[in-house]
Amino acid sequence: MKRALATLLTVASLWLATGGVLFAADFQVFDLWPGAAPGETGDAEKPTCRYLKPDVKTSDACVIVCPGGAYRNLDKKEGDWVAQFFASHGVTAVVLRYRVPRREGAPKHLAPWQDAQRCVRFVRARAEEWGINPEKIGILGFSAGGHLTLMTATSSLTNSYEPVDDIDKLSASVAFAVPIYPAYVLEDGADGPNVAKGNDSTMVEDFAFDEKTPPMCLFHGDADAYSPMGSVAVYAKLRQKEIPAELHIFAGIKHGFVGHAFDDHVGSWPERTLAWMQTLGF
Repeated sequence: MKRALATLLTVASLWLATGGVLFAADFQVFDLWPGAAPGETGDAEKPTCRYLKPDVKTSDACVIVCPGGAYRNLDKKEGDWVAQFFASHGVTAVVLRYRVPRREGAPKHLAPWQDAQRCVRFVRARAEEWGINPEKIGILGFSAGGHLTLMTATSSLTNSYEPVDDIDKLSASVAFAVPIYPAYVLEDGADGPNVAKGNDSTMVEDFAFDEKTPPMCLFHGDADAYSPMGSVAVYAKLRQKEIPAELHIFAGIKHGFVGHAFDDHVGSWPERTLAWMQTLGF
């Protein structure tokens, strides 16, 4: 644990020193779409995936990282350094730079969900080239990115866009998912912090929980304004469907703990994620 924590502290220190961008030269950046993304003009910023290959690979899995930002921006502290952490432990990582801000007249998550499904297919198309197992692609995300992680993991049999090329013939399903303080999970809090702490709220209808819904490992703070009861509800749903799940609720921890809490309490979440992945064979 001490060695793992030292690695995390080193990565965190580098993140702070570089203003939230780590080892930029090590990332290969790919446009997700061959032209404009669905519903966009040529002037819109293109969504990308930032691929990071481990120096020494210990796993044939790949983790797609989805930053948060309320579907209005992308939080730097929840992107590149997270990928660097996984790569430093031998796991291939991809950072998804999905479209923000919210598109007027469309559900807040539609454009990001399209980008996430495309990203899964894009990674699967390059599995042989990147030396990963196409059946061991997982997704991890924070806050709005946690909601996007749930959308991608629970609803892969629902196409969010019309196919544009041969890549879209591939499956958009993922093998595992790690939602970290996911937002917008409950009706009380469907578009912001919970009003009544989410204790008696139902889950939003965004998530299909289809037959391809994978195992999940969820992390949340007990003092989060985006109620941890959202993660509890997801965990309960997975249990009902007999899908393996793990849930961590950290006492006294608020929203957005990634990037500034590096202790054995909440700061152990990356190591806990790796241990869970290894337990499931990823």
